Amino acid sequence: MRALLSVSDKSGLVAFAQGLDELGFELVSSGGTYAALIAAGLAARSVSEVTGADEMLDGRVKTLHPVIHGGILANRSEPDHMQQLLDREIAPIDLVVSNLYPFVSAPGIENIDIGGPTMVRAAAKNHDAVAIVVNPADYDQVLEALRSDEGLTPLHRRALARKAFAHTAAYDAAIVSWFDATDPDTDDDSLPMSLHLSLDRVHDLRYGENPHQTGARYRFTHGSGWWDSATIHQGKEMSYLNVYDTEAAWDLVNSLAADGPAAVVMKHANPCGAALGSTIQEAYARAHAGDTVSAFGGVVATNRAVNAAMANELAPVFTEVVVAPSFDAEALEILSAKKNLRLVEVGDSPWAPLRLQMRSVAGGMLVQNGDFLQPDVSEWQTVTEREPTEQEMVDLVFAWRVAARVTSNTIVLVKDGQAVGIGAGQQNRRDAGEIAAEKAAGRAVGGACASDAFFPFRDGLDAAGSAGATAVVQPGGSIRDDEVIAAANEQGMAMVFTGRRHFRH
Repeated sequence: MRALLSVSDKSGLVAFAQGLDELGFELVSSGGTYAALIAAGLAARSVSEVTGADEMLDGRVKTLHPVIHGGILANRSEPDHMQQLLDREIAPIDLVVSNLYPFVSAPGIENIDIGGPTMVRAAAKNHDAVAIVVNPADYDQVLEALRSDEGLTPLHRRALARKAFAHTAAYDAAIVSWFDATDPDTDDDSLPMSLHLSLDRVHDLRYGENPHQTGARYRFTHGSGWWDSATIHQGKEMSYLNVYDTEAAWDLVNSLAADGPAAVVMKHANPCGAALGSTIQEAYARAHAGDTVSAFGGVVATNRAVNAAMANELAPVFTEVVVAPSFDAEALEILSAKKNLRLVEVGDSPWAPLRLQMRSVAGGMLVQNGDFLQPDVSEWQTVTEREPTEQEMVDLVFAWRVAARVTSNTIVLVKDGQAVGIGAGQQNRRDAGEIAAEKAAGRAVGGACASDAFFPFRDGLDAAGSAGATAVVQPGGSIRDDEVIAAANEQGMAMVFTGRRHFRH
Protein backbone atom coordinates (compact mmCIF):
# COMPACT_ATOMS: atom_id res chain seq x y z
CA MET A 1 0.00 0.00 0.00
CA ARG A 2 1.23 3.47 -0.86
CA ALA A 3 0.23 6.82 0.68
CA LEU A 4 1.08 10.17 -0.85
CA LEU A 5 1.34 13.02 1.66
CA SER A 6 1.69 16.68 0.65
CA VAL A 7 0.14 19.18 3.04
CA SER A 8 0.34 22.86 3.80
CA ASP A 9 -1.34 22.47 7.20
CA LYS A 10 0.96 20.09 9.04
CA SER A 11 -1.01 19.85 12.28
CA GLY A 12 -1.29 16.21 13.31
CA LEU A 13 0.77 15.12 10.30
CA VAL A 14 3.54 13.19 12.03
CA ALA A 15 1.21 11.19 14.29
CA PHE A 16 -0.99 10.33 11.31
CA ALA A 17 2.00 9.31 9.20
CA GLN A 18 3.30 7.14 12.05
CA GLY A 19 -0.07 5.40 12.19
CA LEU A 20 0.05 4.79 8.43
CA ASP A 21 3.60 3.47 8.70
CA GLU A 22 2.52 1.01 11.40
CA LEU A 23 -0.25 -0.20 9.08
CA GLY A 24 2.31 -0.99 6.39
CA PHE A 25 1.87 2.02 4.10
CA GLU A 26 4.82 3.19 2.05
CA LEU A 27 5.05 6.94 2.59
CA VAL A 28 5.76 9.18 -0.41
CA SER A 29 6.06 12.91 0.07
CA SER A 30 7.53 16.16 -1.21
CA GLY A 31 8.84 19.53 -0.08
CA GLY A 32 8.21 20.60 3.49
CA THR A 33 6.02 17.59 4.19
CA TYR A 34 8.85 15.23 3.25
CA ALA A 35 11.26 17.20 5.46
CA ALA A 36 8.86 16.97 8.42
CA LEU A 37 8.49 13.19 8.03
CA ILE A 38 12.24 12.62 7.76
CA ALA A 39 12.85 14.84 10.79
CA ALA A 40 10.40 12.64 12.73
CA GLY A 41 12.43 9.56 11.82
CA LEU A 42 9.96 8.11 9.33
CA ALA A 43 11.19 6.21 6.27
CA ALA A 44 9.51 8.41 3.68
CA ARG A 45 10.44 8.49 0.00
CA SER A 46 10.55 11.74 -1.90
CA VAL A 47 8.33 12.29 -4.93
CA SER A 48 11.46 12.99 -6.99
CA GLU A 49 12.88 9.58 -6.04
CA VAL A 50 9.64 7.86 -7.04
CA THR A 51 9.18 9.72 -10.34
CA GLY A 52 12.86 9.93 -11.29
CA ALA A 53 12.32 13.61 -12.08
CA ASP A 54 13.64 16.49 -10.02
CA GLU A 55 11.36 19.35 -9.00
CA MET A 56 11.22 22.14 -11.59
CA LEU A 57 10.50 25.85 -11.79
CA ASP A 58 11.09 26.66 -8.11
CA GLY A 59 8.73 23.90 -7.04
CA ARG A 60 5.90 24.78 -9.41
CA VAL A 61 6.25 21.28 -10.88
CA LYS A 62 6.65 18.44 -8.37
CA THR A 63 3.76 16.00 -8.40
CA LEU A 64 2.54 16.70 -11.96
CA HIS A 65 3.91 13.42 -13.33
CA PRO A 66 2.40 10.20 -14.83
CA VAL A 67 3.93 8.10 -12.06
CA ILE A 68 1.93 10.08 -9.51
CA HIS A 69 -1.31 10.61 -11.40
CA GLY A 70 -1.28 7.21 -13.05
CA GLY A 71 -0.98 5.69 -9.57
CA ILE A 72 -3.92 7.77 -8.36
CA LEU A 73 -6.28 7.62 -11.34
CA ALA A 74 -5.98 4.01 -12.49
CA ASN A 75 -9.32 2.23 -12.44
CA ARG A 76 -8.62 -0.84 -10.32
CA SER A 77 -11.47 -2.80 -11.93
CA GLU A 78 -10.18 -2.14 -15.45
CA PRO A 79 -7.53 -4.79 -16.38
CA ASP A 80 -6.06 -2.60 -19.12
CA HIS A 81 -5.41 0.20 -16.60
CA MET A 82 -3.65 -2.14 -14.23
CA GLN A 83 -1.58 -3.63 -17.07
CA GLN A 84 -0.44 -0.15 -18.08
CA LEU A 85 0.74 0.47 -14.54
CA LEU A 86 2.70 -2.79 -14.63
CA ASP A 87 4.23 -1.97 -18.01
CA ARG A 88 5.43 1.39 -16.73
CA GLU A 89 6.38 0.09 -13.28
CA ILE A 90 3.97 2.45 -11.55
CA ALA A 91 2.74 1.47 -8.11
CA PRO A 92 -0.90 2.26 -7.32
CA ILE A 93 -1.47 4.98 -4.72
CA ASP A 94 -4.12 4.00 -2.19
CA LEU A 95 -4.30 7.10 -0.01
CA VAL A 96 -3.71 10.79 -0.73
CA VAL A 97 -3.30 13.25 2.12
CA SER A 98 -3.25 16.83 0.90
CA ASN A 99 -4.40 20.33 1.73
CA LEU A 100 -3.56 23.44 -0.19
CA TYR A 101 -1.27 26.45 0.01
CA PRO A 102 -2.55 29.08 2.46
CA PHE A 103 -3.85 31.42 -0.21
CA VAL A 104 -6.41 33.14 2.04
CA SER A 105 -3.85 34.18 4.68
CA ALA A 106 -1.19 35.01 2.09
CA PRO A 107 -2.86 35.79 -1.24
CA GLY A 108 -0.71 36.08 -4.35
CA ILE A 109 0.11 34.32 -7.58
CA GLU A 110 2.78 32.08 -6.05
CA ASN A 111 0.31 30.81 -3.45
CA ILE A 112 -2.10 29.57 -6.11
CA ASP A 113 -1.62 25.82 -5.72
CA ILE A 114 -1.64 23.75 -8.91
CA GLY A 115 -0.30 20.33 -8.04
CA GLY A 116 -2.27 20.09 -4.81
CA PRO A 117 -5.76 20.62 -6.28
CA THR A 118 -4.87 18.28 -9.15
CA MET A 119 -3.96 15.48 -6.74
CA VAL A 120 -6.97 16.14 -4.54
CA ARG A 121 -9.42 16.11 -7.42
CA ALA A 122 -7.83 13.03 -8.98
CA ALA A 123 -8.06 11.06 -5.75
CA ALA A 124 -11.61 12.27 -5.08
CA LYS A 125 -12.66 11.22 -8.59
CA ASN A 126 -11.23 7.75 -7.99
CA HIS A 127 -12.46 7.53 -4.39
CA ASP A 128 -13.74 3.98 -4.81
CA ALA A 129 -10.10 2.90 -4.76
CA VAL A 130 -8.19 5.91 -3.40
CA ALA A 131 -9.01 7.52 -0.09
CA ILE A 132 -8.52 11.29 0.00
CA VAL A 133 -7.99 13.19 3.27
CA VAL A 134 -7.88 17.00 3.21
CA ASN A 135 -8.76 17.87 6.80
CA PRO A 136 -6.42 17.03 9.72
CA ALA A 137 -9.53 16.71 11.90
CA ASP A 138 -10.28 13.46 10.01
CA TYR A 139 -6.92 11.79 10.70
CA ASP A 140 -7.95 9.88 13.82
CA GLN A 141 -11.20 8.64 12.30
CA VAL A 142 -9.42 7.50 9.13
CA LEU A 143 -6.76 5.63 11.13
CA GLU A 144 -9.44 3.98 13.23
CA ALA A 145 -11.23 2.79 10.10
CA LEU A 146 -8.03 1.53 8.48
CA ARG A 147 -7.22 -0.46 11.62
CA SER A 148 -10.65 -2.09 11.66
CA ASP A 149 -11.54 -5.32 9.89
CA GLU A 150 -13.99 -3.46 7.65
CA GLY A 151 -11.54 -0.76 6.60
CA LEU A 152 -12.72 2.41 4.91
CA THR A 153 -16.28 1.76 3.75
CA PRO A 154 -17.63 3.07 0.41
CA LEU A 155 -19.78 5.57 2.30
CA HIS A 156 -16.78 6.82 4.27
CA ARG A 157 -14.73 7.16 1.09
CA ARG A 158 -17.56 9.06 -0.57
CA ALA A 159 -17.83 11.45 2.42
CA LEU A 160 -14.08 12.10 2.26
CA ALA A 161 -14.32 12.74 -1.49
CA ARG A 162 -17.11 15.25 -0.96
CA LYS A 163 -14.95 17.12 1.55
CA ALA A 164 -12.13 17.10 -0.98
CA PHE A 165 -14.21 18.69 -3.74
CA ALA A 166 -15.59 21.21 -1.24
CA HIS A 167 -11.98 22.01 -0.27
CA THR A 168 -10.91 22.77 -3.84
CA ALA A 169 -14.16 24.63 -4.60
CA ALA A 170 -13.64 26.92 -1.60
CA TYR A 171 -10.03 27.44 -2.65
CA ASP A 172 -11.01 28.45 -6.17
CA ALA A 173 -13.74 30.75 -4.80
CA ALA A 174 -11.15 32.50 -2.64
CA ILE A 175 -8.88 33.03 -5.65
CA VAL A 176 -11.71 34.48 -7.74
CA SER A 177 -12.65 36.82 -4.88
CA TRP A 178 -9.03 37.97 -4.67
CA PHE A 179 -8.98 38.74 -8.39
CA ASP A 180 -12.19 40.75 -7.98
CA ALA A 181 -10.88 42.61 -4.94
CA THR A 182 -7.60 43.53 -6.65
CA ASP A 183 -9.08 44.43 -10.04
CA PRO A 184 -7.79 47.95 -10.82
CA ASP A 185 -10.83 48.67 -12.99
CA THR A 186 -13.39 48.19 -10.21
CA ASP A 187 -14.36 50.25 -7.17
CA ASP A 188 -16.16 49.55 -3.91
CA ASP A 189 -19.57 50.03 -5.54
CA SER A 190 -18.93 47.58 -8.38
CA LEU A 191 -20.54 44.16 -8.39
CA PRO A 192 -18.50 41.22 -9.70
CA MET A 193 -19.37 39.57 -13.01
CA SER A 194 -19.89 36.28 -11.16
CA LEU A 195 -20.14 35.17 -7.55
CA HIS A 196 -18.45 32.00 -6.30
CA LEU A 197 -19.62 31.31 -2.78
CA SER A 198 -18.39 28.67 -0.40
CA LEU A 199 -20.10 28.31 2.98
CA ASP A 200 -19.90 25.74 5.75
CA ARG A 201 -22.77 24.78 8.01
CA VAL A 202 -21.65 25.80 11.49
CA HIS A 203 -24.80 26.01 13.60
CA ASP A 204 -27.88 23.80 13.40
CA LEU A 205 -30.88 25.83 14.55
CA ARG A 206 -33.94 24.64 16.48
CA TYR A 207 -35.98 25.10 13.31
CA GLY A 208 -36.38 27.48 10.41
CA GLU A 209 -38.80 30.37 10.10
CA ASN A 210 -41.54 27.94 11.24
CA PRO A 211 -41.24 24.74 13.29
CA HIS A 212 -41.85 22.51 10.24
CA GLN A 213 -38.82 24.03 8.46
CA THR A 214 -35.19 23.01 8.99
CA GLY A 215 -32.75 25.84 9.60
CA ALA A 216 -29.01 26.34 9.99
CA ARG A 217 -26.47 29.13 10.00
CA TYR A 218 -23.71 28.88 7.42
CA ARG A 219 -20.41 30.74 7.44
CA PHE A 220 -18.23 31.73 4.52
CA THR A 221 -15.49 29.11 4.37
CA HIS A 222 -12.71 31.66 4.42
CA GLY A 223 -14.47 34.30 6.48
CA SER A 224 -16.08 34.96 9.81
CA GLY A 225 -18.35 37.40 11.56
CA TRP A 226 -19.19 38.37 15.09
CA TRP A 227 -21.42 35.31 15.49
CA ASP A 228 -18.37 33.05 15.31
CA SER A 229 -16.74 34.55 18.39
CA ALA A 230 -19.93 35.27 20.33
CA THR A 231 -20.77 33.41 23.54
CA ILE A 232 -24.34 32.24 24.17
CA HIS A 233 -24.55 32.00 27.95
CA GLN A 234 -27.90 30.31 28.42
CA GLY A 235 -31.29 29.52 26.99
CA LYS A 236 -32.82 27.24 24.40
CA GLU A 237 -31.17 26.61 21.06
CA MET A 238 -31.51 29.55 18.72
CA SER A 239 -34.08 29.37 15.93
CA TYR A 240 -33.80 30.90 12.46
CA LEU A 241 -35.81 33.96 13.52
CA ASN A 242 -33.86 34.31 16.77
CA VAL A 243 -30.67 34.65 14.76
CA TYR A 244 -32.28 36.88 12.13
CA ASP A 245 -33.81 39.26 14.66
CA THR A 246 -30.66 39.32 16.79
CA GLU A 247 -28.61 40.23 13.72
CA ALA A 248 -31.07 43.03 12.92
CA ALA A 249 -30.99 44.32 16.50
CA TRP A 250 -27.19 44.31 16.68
CA ASP A 251 -27.00 46.05 13.31
CA LEU A 252 -29.39 48.80 14.40
CA VAL A 253 -27.83 49.48 17.79
CA ASN A 254 -24.46 49.88 16.07
CA SER A 255 -25.95 51.92 13.21
CA LEU A 256 -27.11 54.47 15.78
CA ALA A 257 -23.44 55.43 16.18
CA ALA A 258 -24.26 56.66 19.68
CA ASP A 259 -21.52 58.18 21.83
CA GLY A 260 -23.44 57.16 24.93
CA PRO A 261 -25.56 54.20 26.03
CA ALA A 262 -28.13 53.02 23.47
CA ALA A 263 -30.63 50.19 23.36
CA VAL A 264 -33.10 48.80 20.85
CA VAL A 265 -35.95 46.32 21.04
CA MET A 266 -36.47 44.33 17.84
CA LYS A 267 -39.55 42.36 16.81
CA HIS A 268 -39.82 40.49 13.50
CA ALA A 269 -36.71 42.27 12.20
CA ASN A 270 -38.26 45.70 12.89
CA PRO A 271 -37.51 47.90 15.87
CA CYS A 272 -40.43 48.58 18.17
CA GLY A 273 -38.21 50.67 20.42
CA ALA A 274 -34.88 52.51 20.23
CA ALA A 275 -33.48 55.04 22.65
CA LEU A 276 -30.48 56.75 24.15
CA GLY A 277 -29.92 57.20 27.88
CA SER A 278 -27.46 58.44 30.46
CA THR A 279 -27.05 54.81 31.60
CA ILE A 280 -27.69 51.52 29.85
CA GLN A 281 -30.57 50.88 32.26
CA GLU A 282 -32.18 54.17 31.25
CA ALA A 283 -31.56 53.53 27.54
CA TYR A 284 -33.23 50.12 27.79
CA ALA A 285 -36.16 51.44 29.86
CA ARG A 286 -36.79 54.18 27.28
CA ALA A 287 -36.48 51.74 24.36
CA HIS A 288 -38.93 49.34 26.00
CA ALA A 289 -41.34 52.18 26.75
CA GLY A 290 -41.43 53.06 23.05
CA ASP A 291 -43.92 50.23 22.46
CA THR A 292 -44.45 48.03 25.48
CA VAL A 293 -47.05 45.87 23.74
CA SER A 294 -44.84 44.95 20.78
CA ALA A 295 -41.80 44.44 23.02
CA PHE A 296 -43.34 41.20 24.33
CA GLY A 297 -41.19 38.35 22.98
CA GLY A 298 -38.70 40.71 21.38
CA VAL A 299 -34.92 40.85 21.03
CA VAL A 300 -32.96 43.47 22.97
CA ALA A 301 -29.60 44.87 21.87
CA THR A 302 -27.37 47.30 23.75
CA ASN A 303 -24.11 49.02 22.93
CA ARG A 304 -22.86 48.77 26.51
CA ALA A 305 -22.41 45.94 29.00
CA VAL A 306 -25.60 44.70 30.62
CA ASN A 307 -25.35 45.43 34.34
CA ALA A 308 -27.44 44.43 37.33
CA ALA A 309 -29.62 47.55 37.13
CA MET A 310 -30.59 46.83 33.54
CA ALA A 311 -31.02 43.12 34.27
CA ASN A 312 -33.52 43.92 37.01
CA GLU A 313 -35.35 46.25 34.63
CA LEU A 314 -35.49 43.59 31.92
CA ALA A 315 -36.21 40.52 34.04
CA PRO A 316 -40.03 40.96 34.29
CA VAL A 317 -40.38 41.34 30.50
CA PHE A 318 -40.73 38.24 28.31
CA THR A 319 -37.71 38.54 26.00
CA GLU A 320 -36.30 36.01 23.55
CA VAL A 321 -32.69 37.24 23.24
CA VAL A 322 -30.43 39.90 24.72
CA VAL A 323 -27.33 40.73 22.68
CA ALA A 324 -24.66 42.97 24.16
CA PRO A 325 -20.90 43.50 24.21
CA SER A 326 -20.78 41.79 27.62
CA PHE A 327 -22.74 40.93 30.76
CA ASP A 328 -21.70 41.69 34.33
CA ALA A 329 -21.50 38.66 36.62
CA GLU A 330 -24.39 39.99 38.72
CA ALA A 331 -26.50 40.53 35.59
CA LEU A 332 -25.85 36.94 34.51
CA GLU A 333 -26.96 35.71 37.93
CA ILE A 334 -30.16 37.77 37.84
CA LEU A 335 -31.06 36.68 34.30
CA SER A 336 -30.17 33.02 34.92
CA ALA A 337 -33.65 32.65 36.42
CA LYS A 338 -35.04 33.19 32.90
CA LYS A 339 -34.21 29.69 31.65
CA ASN A 340 -35.34 30.21 28.06
CA LEU A 341 -33.75 33.65 27.64
CA ARG A 342 -30.70 33.57 25.37
CA LEU A 343 -27.86 35.88 26.39
CA VAL A 344 -25.52 36.55 23.46
CA GLU A 345 -22.20 38.14 24.40
CA VAL A 346 -20.49 39.63 21.36
CA GLY A 347 -17.25 40.64 23.07
CA ASP A 348 -14.76 42.79 21.16
CA SER A 349 -15.62 41.43 17.71
CA PRO A 350 -15.86 44.45 15.38
CA TRP A 351 -19.16 45.32 13.76
CA ALA A 352 -19.35 46.35 10.12
CA PRO A 353 -22.29 46.71 7.74
CA LEU A 354 -22.62 43.96 5.15
CA ARG A 355 -20.75 44.77 1.93
CA LEU A 356 -23.11 42.67 -0.19
CA GLN A 357 -26.73 41.77 0.46
CA MET A 358 -28.21 38.69 -1.23
CA ARG A 359 -31.68 37.21 -1.55
CA SER A 360 -32.85 34.07 -3.27
CA VAL A 361 -35.03 34.31 -6.38
CA ALA A 362 -36.10 31.57 -8.77
CA GLY A 363 -33.01 30.32 -10.57
CA GLY A 364 -30.54 32.60 -8.81
CA MET A 365 -30.10 35.49 -6.42
CA LEU A 366 -30.62 39.22 -6.16
CA VAL A 367 -27.41 40.96 -5.13
CA GLN A 368 -26.81 44.57 -4.14
CA ASN A 369 -24.30 46.68 -2.26
CA GLY A 370 -25.00 47.13 1.42
CA ASP A 371 -27.08 50.15 2.43
CA PHE A 372 -24.39 52.13 4.21
CA LEU A 373 -25.86 54.75 6.52
CA GLN A 374 -23.61 57.79 6.65
CA PRO A 375 -25.79 60.81 7.37
CA ASP A 376 -23.64 63.84 6.70
CA VAL A 377 -25.91 66.65 7.88
CA SER A 378 -23.75 69.16 6.02
CA GLU A 379 -25.24 67.69 2.84
CA TRP A 380 -28.82 67.94 4.11
CA GLN A 381 -30.85 70.81 2.70
CA THR A 382 -33.41 72.77 4.69
CA VAL A 383 -36.34 73.41 2.34
CA THR A 384 -38.76 75.17 4.69
CA GLU A 385 -38.92 78.71 5.97
CA ARG A 386 -37.76 77.57 9.38
CA GLU A 387 -34.43 75.86 10.15
CA PRO A 388 -34.44 72.94 12.62
CA THR A 389 -33.34 73.82 16.12
CA GLU A 390 -30.23 72.16 17.54
CA GLN A 391 -32.30 69.64 19.52
CA GLU A 392 -34.57 68.97 16.55
CA MET A 393 -31.51 68.23 14.42
CA VAL A 394 -30.22 65.74 16.99
CA ASP A 395 -33.58 63.97 16.93
CA LEU A 396 -33.76 64.13 13.12
CA VAL A 397 -30.43 62.30 12.81
CA PHE A 398 -31.54 59.68 15.35
CA ALA A 399 -34.89 59.20 13.60
CA TRP A 400 -33.16 58.93 10.21
CA ARG A 401 -30.82 56.21 11.48
CA VAL A 402 -33.70 54.21 12.94
CA ALA A 403 -35.89 54.61 9.83
CA ALA A 404 -33.13 53.22 7.60
CA ARG A 405 -33.41 49.89 9.43
CA VAL A 406 -37.22 49.63 9.43
CA THR A 407 -39.20 47.81 6.76
CA SER A 408 -40.67 50.19 4.16
CA ASN A 409 -42.87 52.13 4.00
CA THR A 410 -41.96 53.59 7.35
CA ILE A 411 -42.45 56.69 9.47
CA VAL A 412 -40.45 57.08 12.69
CA LEU A 413 -41.30 59.64 15.39
CA VAL A 414 -38.58 60.59 17.88
CA LYS A 415 -38.49 62.87 20.90
CA ASP A 416 -35.35 63.54 22.94
CA GLY A 417 -33.47 60.50 21.67
CA GLN A 418 -36.37 58.07 22.06
CA ALA A 419 -38.37 56.46 19.26
CA VAL A 420 -41.96 57.00 20.44
CA GLY A 421 -43.80 55.85 17.33
CA ILE A 422 -42.77 53.53 14.48
CA GLY A 423 -45.04 52.73 11.56
CA ALA A 424 -43.43 49.87 9.63
CA GLY A 425 -44.01 47.91 6.45
CA GLN A 426 -47.09 49.69 5.16
CA GLN A 427 -48.22 49.82 1.55
CA ASN A 428 -48.67 53.59 1.75
CA ARG A 429 -46.91 56.31 3.69
CA ARG A 430 -50.09 57.84 5.12
CA ASP A 431 -50.94 54.63 6.95
CA ALA A 432 -47.36 54.35 8.21
CA GLY A 433 -47.64 57.90 9.57
CA GLU A 434 -50.98 57.25 11.22
CA ILE A 435 -49.69 54.07 12.88
CA ALA A 436 -46.63 55.92 14.15
CA ALA A 437 -48.83 58.73 15.48
CA GLU A 438 -51.15 56.26 17.21
CA LYS A 439 -48.23 54.52 18.89
CA ALA A 440 -46.69 57.86 19.92
CA ALA A 441 -49.93 58.74 21.75
CA GLY A 442 -48.96 62.39 22.24
CA ARG A 443 -45.30 61.76 23.08
CA ALA A 444 -43.99 63.15 19.76
CA VAL A 445 -45.00 66.75 20.48
CA GLY A 446 -42.02 68.95 19.64
CA GLY A 447 -40.12 65.97 18.24
CA ALA A 448 -38.83 64.78 14.89
CA CYS A 449 -40.26 62.66 12.09
CA ALA A 450 -38.26 60.57 9.59
CA SER A 451 -39.65 59.12 6.38
CA ASP A 452 -37.46 56.55 4.63
CA ALA A 453 -38.62 57.80 1.19
CA PHE A 454 -40.26 60.95 -0.10
CA PHE A 455 -43.83 61.95 0.73
CA PRO A 456 -45.81 61.46 -2.49
CA PHE A 457 -48.71 63.48 -1.01
CA ARG A 458 -49.07 65.88 1.86
CA ASP A 459 -51.26 63.48 3.86
CA GLY A 460 -48.22 61.63 5.24
CA LEU A 461 -46.71 64.88 6.44
CA ASP A 462 -50.04 65.97 7.92
CA ALA A 463 -50.13 62.72 9.93
CA ALA A 464 -46.72 63.57 11.39
CA GLY A 465 -47.89 67.10 12.15
CA SER A 466 -51.02 65.84 13.87
CA ALA A 467 -48.78 63.70 16.10
CA GLY A 468 -47.03 66.89 17.20
CA ALA A 469 -43.76 66.53 15.25
CA THR A 470 -42.17 69.91 14.53
CA ALA A 471 -39.29 68.78 12.30
CA VAL A 472 -39.15 66.31 9.41
CA VAL A 473 -36.34 64.56 7.53
CA GLN A 474 -37.01 62.87 4.20
CA PRO A 475 -35.13 62.24 0.94
CA GLY A 476 -37.20 64.59 -1.23
CA GLY A 477 -37.62 64.05 -4.95
CA SER A 478 -41.40 63.81 -5.31
CA ILE A 479 -43.19 65.68 -8.10
CA ARG A 480 -45.28 67.12 -5.26
CA ASP A 481 -42.36 68.34 -3.15
CA ASP A 482 -43.62 71.91 -3.42
CA GLU A 483 -47.02 70.86 -2.05
CA VAL A 484 -45.39 68.98 0.85
CA ILE A 485 -43.05 71.90 1.63
CA ALA A 486 -46.00 74.28 1.64
CA ALA A 487 -47.84 71.96 4.05
CA ALA A 488 -44.82 71.98 6.36
CA ASN A 489 -44.64 75.78 6.25
CA GLU A 490 -48.37 76.02 7.02
CA GLN A 491 -47.76 74.07 10.24
CA GLY A 492 -44.56 75.89 11.17
CA MET A 493 -42.50 72.71 10.71
CA ALA A 494 -38.83 72.57 9.75
CA MET A 495 -38.05 70.07 7.00
CA VAL A 496 -34.76 68.87 5.54
CA PHE A 497 -34.07 66.83 2.42
CA THR A 498 -31.28 64.24 2.49
CA GLY A 499 -31.20 63.36 -1.20
CA ARG A 500 -30.95 59.67 -0.31
CA ARG A 501 -33.68 57.18 0.53
CA HIS A 502 -33.42 54.01 2.62
CA PHE A 503 -35.99 51.50 1.40
CA ARG A 504 -35.84 48.15 3.15
CA HIS A 505 -37.87 45.11 2.14
